Amino acid sequence: MALDFIKYIGPGLLVTVGFIDPGNWASNVSAGGDYGYKLLWMVTLSTIMLIVLQHNAAHLGIASGLCLSEAATIHLNKRVSRITLISAMLAAVSTAMAEILGASIALNMIFGLPLKIGAVISTAVVIWMLYANSYKKLEKWIIGFVSIIGLSFIFELTLVHIPWNEAIVSWVKPTIPKGSLPIIMSVLGAVVMPHNLYLHSEIIQSRQWNLENEEIINKQLKYEFADTLLSMIIGWAINSAMILIAAATFFTHGIHVTALDQAQSMLKPLLGNTASIVFALALLFSGLSSSVTAGMAGGSIFAGLYGEPYDIRDNHTKLGVGLTLIVAAIVIFFIKDPFNGLVVSQMLLSIQLPFTIFLQIYLTSSKKVMGKYANSIVDNIALWVIGIIVTVLNIALLISYLI
Repeated sequence: MALDFIKYIGPGLLVTVGFIDPGNWASNVSAGGDYGYKLLWMVTLSTIMLIVLQHNAAHLGIASGLCLSEAATIHLNKRVSRITLISAMLAAVSTAMAEILGASIALNMIFGLPLKIGAVISTAVVIWMLYANSYKKLEKWIIGFVSIIGLSFIFELTLVHIPWNEAIVSWVKPTIPKGSLPIIMSVLGAVVMPHNLYLHSEIIQSRQWNLENEEIINKQLKYEFADTLLSMIIGWAINSAMILIAAATFFTHGIHVTALDQAQSMLKPLLGNTASIVFALALLFSGLSSSVTAGMAGGSIFAGLYGEPYDIRDNHTKLGVGLTLIVAAIVIFFIKDPFNGLVVSQMLLSIQLPFTIFLQIYLTSSKKVMGKYANSIVDNIALWVIGIIVTVLNIALLISYLI
């Protein structure tokens, strides 16, 4: 049984890196640095919402044999599907820009490279990884990267004193300190990323589990949920660790952090040179791994416009991956303020996310698409509630950026 489960680990971890990307780092460092342990509950709530939505996206792939992009092309009005998927491509580019920028910031921290040179190097590495490796190899790369990120934060946690009784209560007790609402919105509202929903449905359907008999499909649905649950818990632990470390260092010393490179430089006198290097290395692997998944999502969405699945040997997929990453890298050359670049990327995600969530709910509720595996009434209620909450938070986040 355990060996069977191990064979199906992978898709969830590919999605997890979007949950621990550089954008999340910035929000988590701000949350812990400004409010201590009080906002840990938002990581718990966001993870629960993420598990439900990502499981539902994977459910679509297994039951229908289609990714979200393919299903939209096949089952929606052509004009509606094109508009939705083109906006999703723009969201993937926006996401990739933030991820490549995060890797570039890390290269600047470690080697002193200018951001633009770091962006070129990061983009080249990611394109090589995607064009030269299969799904299985990429899963191994990502599992390795996530492991390094996790071990980095375990190391950092050993260097600080954590009041665990306070932390445990904060994980489950919602509190909203004065002035904390923008940070709460940025974490809760942006935790579900459009490209991750497309990506999960793509990765899971690539195994073509739906071609097996009903018993096999039910078995895979069970394993998929276990994989998603385990992967999201790992994401929850890493995000929690970021807040814990920021609270134990910056909040304790009354230091306000507004940028990731500032956080790294301030760790040095507080925890030592090794801690600051480990922080930068973890950010580098986070940026590279999340750039890989953003590129994969872009390739999947673009191929879906032609009713095709992701296949790196296919020209449509290659073009989609290339457009996503190269356009994202070019945009970085026109960004004067890296932090503002991350903000703008989150604004674009805020605009597109509702379209993706409600597209997914529409498709997974349809018996025409899902057959007997369509959402139950309880599933739909849970999905609609989560979809509305995430959408409202993203709209509020967008408004807060604009005013």
